[in-house]
Amino acid sequence: MTAVEISGLRAHVGETVTVRGWVVTTRSSGKVAFVVVRDGSGTVQGVLSRKEVPAPIWAAFESLTQETSVGITGTVREEPRSPGGYELGLQDIEVLGASPEYPITPKEHGTTFLFEHRHLWLRSRRQAAVARVRHEVVQAIRDFFYQRDFILVDTPILTGAIGEEAGNLFATEYFDLGNAYLAQTGQLYVEAAAAAHGKVYCFGPTFRAEKSKTRRHLTEFWMVEPEVAFSDSDANMRLQQEFVTYIVGRALDRRQEELKELERDTTSLQRVQAPFPRISYSDAVSRLSVLGSDITWGKDLGGDDETLLAKEFDRPVLVYNYPRQVKAFYMKENPDDPRTVLNNDCLAPEGYGEIIGGSQREDSYDKLLARIEEQGLDPEIYRWYLDLRRYGTFVHSGFGLGVERTIAWICGIPHIREAIAFPRQIHRLYP
Repeated sequence: MTAVEISGLRAHVGETVTVRGWVVTTRSSGKVAFVVVRDGSGTVQGVLSRKEVPAPIWAAFESLTQETSVGITGTVREEPRSPGGYELGLQDIEVLGASPEYPITPKEHGTTFLFEHRHLWLRSRRQAAVARVRHEVVQAIRDFFYQRDFILVDTPILTGAIGEEAGNLFATEYFDLGNAYLAQTGQLYVEAAAAAHGKVYCFGPTFRAEKSKTRRHLTEFWMVEPEVAFSDSDANMRLQQEFVTYIVGRALDRRQEELKELERDTTSLQRVQAPFPRISYSDAVSRLSVLGSDITWGKDLGGDDETLLAKEFDRPVLVYNYPRQVKAFYMKENPDDPRTVLNNDCLAPEGYGEIIGGSQREDSYDKLLARIEEQGLDPEIYRWYLDLRRYGTFVHSGFGLGVERTIAWICGIPHIREAIAFPRQIHRLYP
């Protein structure tokens, strides 16, 4: 018998086929029975008439429970009322894997319970919808850079160089060479690659040992980091808005069903069009003070500040030129105001906060060395990074986009932990 995916049933109307998948629901009048099966590509209803099948087939139906894996065989027919518009008139049911007392039932479950059973919760319609949006976002990211001739560079996960704050590192012993660290960023390495290829990006997991319990933080998350030679801070912000607009557009274009399943109001997403508003850090502080924030100049924007500021705009906003004292050592000093650096954050609306952090990089050897020493870092560890300024230094810039934060925003889900299959948080390492 021909085995087909549910998504391909339209090509087999009138034919007898087999579908393999997992039971979603069953119901029966005693004479006619219905079983809904999903296989990852879609959902289909099978209809079984008791008088038209042998007793063992009816008994197989009666044994079915939620998430039993089955092979159902029947004739494909159009049925607008059924999921996907087709159904199977069943002649056979084969139980492939029983599922007694499946723990996640249609009743309400607490968050702790669901994350303890994350390996099973992934099968739910809502979580499957989030995963498909994530898949689209990841593919859009790769397509965006491929279409623009960026070169993918795979940067190391184990590194001896600190890219962000030293207190946020996961350390491990590395043979006889001392400590190695799980990478906080691939940025330093793509800077080197940009001198070889001009336009590059890395895309992979990054790690931050922040003891944060907010809805915006994970200890392991995915980040995409482009780096562009001969690109300044202004060009960097233009690339960011083009990038975010492209990603959101792809999700709206190709994942409408999933967003509908998530009950996402896409009105705000449809407004994500260039140009994005820009506001300097100094002006942002002034505006926040009027809006009731207690922030003072020189402090980094907190989550509440980002939410309050973003409410003033109808699309993502770019906040630029933060104080150098709250930003990383590699950011370019602002020649017009040495108190600040040529950087920016991109804040998503609706309370989702920073999804991008980017900057023009310091291209002066002497200034970069001074910043490394100022932050108490060992220049010897950064000798190779300083070499990039010694041998053919060049203006360049880049940014990092947090994939989970972006997905959470697009999906409209309240917590970042649902935006990745198996979230890692300070209190969760299982499953």
